[in-house]
Amino acid sequence: MATATMYELRLARRMGRLGTETAFEVLNKAKALERQGKSIIHLEIGEPDFDTPSNIVEAAVDALHKGWTHYGPSAGLPELRQAIAEYVSSTRGITVAPEEVVVVPGGKPIMFYAMLALIEEGDEVIYPNPGFPIYESMINYMGGKAVPIQLREERDFTLDVRDLPALITDRTKLIILNSPQNPTGGVMPRRDIEQVARIIDDRNILVLSDEIYSRLLFEGEHFSIATIPDMRERTIILDGFSKTYAMTGWRMGYGVMRPDLATHMTRLMTNSNSCTASFTQIAGIEALRGDQSAVTRMCAEFKKRSEFFVAGLNKIKGFSCRQPKGAFYVFPNITKTGWKSKPLADALLDQAGVAALSGTAFGIYGEGYLRFSVANSMDNLQQALERLDMWTKQNL
Repeated sequence: MATATMYELRLARRMGRLGTETAFEVLNKAKALERQGKSIIHLEIGEPDFDTPSNIVEAAVDALHKGWTHYGPSAGLPELRQAIAEYVSSTRGITVAPEEVVVVPGGKPIMFYAMLALIEEGDEVIYPNPGFPIYESMINYMGGKAVPIQLREERDFTLDVRDLPALITDRTKLIILNSPQNPTGGVMPRRDIEQVARIIDDRNILVLSDEIYSRLLFEGEHFSIATIPDMRERTIILDGFSKTYAMTGWRMGYGVMRPDLATHMTRLMTNSNSCTASFTQIAGIEALRGDQSAVTRMCAEFKKRSEFFVAGLNKIKGFSCRQPKGAFYVFPNITKTGWKSKPLADALLDQAGVAALSGTAFGIYGEGYLRFSVANSMDNLQQALERLDMWTKQNL
């Protein structure tokens, strides 16, 4: 309950530039409806519905018993940094040293620290739109200029590299790439990534390559812009454990970058979080070096679910949906319903009991779309399709 106060809360102006992540707001609303007795199918939150693999859990429990409960180095335990360096080297085909790795509590700190370390007022950052909302939020928070590059449905939601040259100016400091992509499931083909590198050419522009869904790819092999020799020192790779190993609540991610930048990112860790929890880092070593079969099974299941859900959506009046190539989201076009994205998402939650996100939660170019997470059981996905179909028949 709010209490009366005689003192005005005088927030810093920058707080007015800080956005949010709508998924958590919708989750809270959906949970409130459930407490009122309403049945809700949760397709709003972006986390795997699988449990963390048992070998990783056992490694964490063992680490607790062995005393890994104290402060560690701000950049991460040397053992985990070595494991990450080896993993990234083998999966990206590059040579990574431990001093190029910074371990952080989740993936977002790498976005946050990159902006804090690099972006000054008026600097421009090109970012995908629709895209993960924290990109735009942090650019604005730092006083930078957020420059959206549109992801178009007709290109399977990958950016059109022909749009990029016109967006680059002498104030461009950073370009953000995300593949596989949230919210669309789009995957940038290798030729487009190579073309981005050619367009950047010899400009002193860094790339934040968000590769958090790199292991949740339904076809082909993941390709990182860091693999391109001329881009190696100008790329910050963002990756982590949340999506690949169903470890969202463990809060552990990492960045791979040139050593001089890693030093500054480590200072930001020291000043904000001190360090990432030590016992979770020991579990992270097991995640990277242990049995990977759970990851393979989870990816196959997400592919199966997305194909099932897309096929079902395409039978519902007013909906049309392309098949995603990675992650665990589908992003249907709803323009033929005659509804705007946010009112439709609200109506589906309140009236149909299906929690989804408005495409506008991911930027201005998300209007006309909804995002559904298929990180739910096939039975619940089937029930969600039935509820959506019934709602459209009654309301369209």
